[in-house]
Amino acid sequence: MFSIHVERVIDKPIHDVFAMLSDHENYAQFKGVDEAHLLVHGKDDKNGLGAVREIIAGGANLHEEIVAFEPPYKLGYKVIKSKPLPYDHQLGEITLKEQDGKTHVTWRSKGQITIFLLGSLYFDKQIQKNGGRAFGSILKQIGNS
Repeated sequence: MFSIHVERVIDKPIHDVFAMLSDHENYAQFKGVDEAHLLVHGKDDKNGLGAVREIIAGGANLHEEIVAFEPPYKLGYKVIKSKPLPYDHQLGEITLKEQDGKTHVTWRSKGQITIFLLGSLYFDKQIQKNGGRAFGSILKQIGNS
């Protein structure tokens, strides 16, 4: 099982940070993300609840459904389709809190790669290491933009 937990304080207002994290079509602006597409619009907001985004990065293709959308405090997602590795994704959550005019962001993701033996012995460890690095990089870019 992989468990990723990244926290950062970003020197930007919470509404700006949430807008950048929830604008699915613009994820390709982030280092390490090759392409990003909004496949299905959300119910009340195009990036909101029910939206499905496609993220292509590092040879992986992930379809993520937005399962929580509470601007500007929470964005939840679940990997519903993945290539080339099969995911059992249990949690994808970004929470934001105002902190002295800045924004404290917590990004968590949990799940497992469902390939017998290799999933738990190798791929989960790679996802945890590279995922943490990728999430941190995205948050750093938001802070520097």
